Amino acid sequence: MTKRRVVVTGASSGIGAATARLFRTQGWDVVGVARRAERLAALADETGMSVFTADLTNQDDVDALRRYLEETGPIHSLVNNAGGALGLDSVEKSLVEDWVRMFDVNVIATKRVIEALLPLLRAGAAESGHADILNITSIAGHTAYVGGGGYNAAKFAEHALTEVLRLELNGEPIRVVEVAPGMVATEEFSLVRFGGDQARADAVYADVPHPLTAEDVAETIVAALERPPHVDLDLIVIKPVAQAAPYRFHKGALAVRDDS
Repeated sequence: MTKRRVVVTGASSGIGAATARLFRTQGWDVVGVARRAERLAALADETGMSVFTADLTNQDDVDALRRYLEETGPIHSLVNNAGGALGLDSVEKSLVEDWVRMFDVNVIATKRVIEALLPLLRAGAAESGHADILNITSIAGHTAYVGGGGYNAAKFAEHALTEVLRLELNGEPIRVVEVAPGMVATEEFSLVRFGGDQARADAVYADVPHPLTAEDVAETIVAALERPPHVDLDLIVIKPVAQAAPYRFHKGALAVRDDS
């Protein structure tokens, strides 16, 4: 069987880094893509994966990534993980600049990368029999919540992009998978969202029993792409048991109710 090669964006931390590590453990060739070269270099030293430094909101960087991949071999899977949230303010009070940035990194960058790499994925599918595009969205792309504003709008758009792409690629041996995580305790997501306010970021997860880890989501991603090639897990929603919805999660220990 042809050794499979996967491109993972946003690979310098959190879900992206955990996913790249797990793919390597499973024997895949991995190309990790992110803006922070020093973090990518450390990950490459740790895992033996290949890395490419790029800001995916910059078309020149995306074009350079495509050329690098063309020169270094086929690709069989793409994991679009790069993204993020900014702020938790109302639609009225939130900053337009934050909305523009969230659309740029969550939606437009995903479109840029798919447009650039789809010909290479088709070549990989012709070689090996199938290829994959997996977009990591969020439950925020399926259920609105107070303060979600721009992040809800961006992730709803990324979800729609994924649905449309699946329709457009119907008939080709290319799976389109969406993984929509709920609360995941990573080192940077909430810290970036709240502008570096560590106390506010820590409060998001305080007393919530067992939020998801980056490794939990990575296991779901890798398992989806290692299913038989005729099996497409269109949409996977993954949340901690303590979270019923983006706006409803339990704090304190989980316990069976005594209704007697």
